[in-house]
Amino acid sequence: MAFQLPTTVSSHHNPVLQPNECSSTLFQTIAAPASVVWALVSDFENPQRYKPFVRSCKIIDGQANQVGCLRRVDVASGLPASYSIERLETLDHDQCIFGFSIVSGDHRLSNYRSIMSLHPNGGDETVVVETYVIDAAEANTKEETCAFVDTIVKLNLRTLSRVAEDLAGKAQQQV
Repeated sequence: MAFQLPTTVSSHHNPVLQPNECSSTLFQTIAAPASVVWALVSDFENPQRYKPFVRSCKIIDGQANQVGCLRRVDVASGLPASYSIERLETLDHDQCIFGFSIVSGDHRLSNYRSIMSLHPNGGDETVVVETYVIDAAEANTKEETCAFVDTIVKLNLRTLSRVAEDLAGKAQQQV
């Protein structure tokens, strides 16, 4: 049976696009409880725990894990960027909804916004839904821009899955 996005969060994953924007919604099923996945996702100060292209992160304005705070993310060498400044836009612990935007950096990810929601899916399984919106990069089509961003987001989601499943396994071994 296919995963059905709950109506309580569906509005977060149905953005209204401007003519120059593209968007994608990606799903990842993770064999770990939502509480384990949420502990990783909601830690705005430590995205490097599950985002392999992030070398380091530091809160540069505001209080960590408070909506409105800013972080500087330094990315791994070899990418067409070295840093990004990002704002925490949404952090809803009750509904497990997390959102951020990129406000500046030395890259071509213009007007990037992402929203992620977590959904327990029976037992110790969680479905993660991530939707992003971005301006099509100059000299690229919307399709090329989305293909590039999809690749990064999919890798982040696969890594999130592996890290959360490892943590869940270790927690079970300690019981």
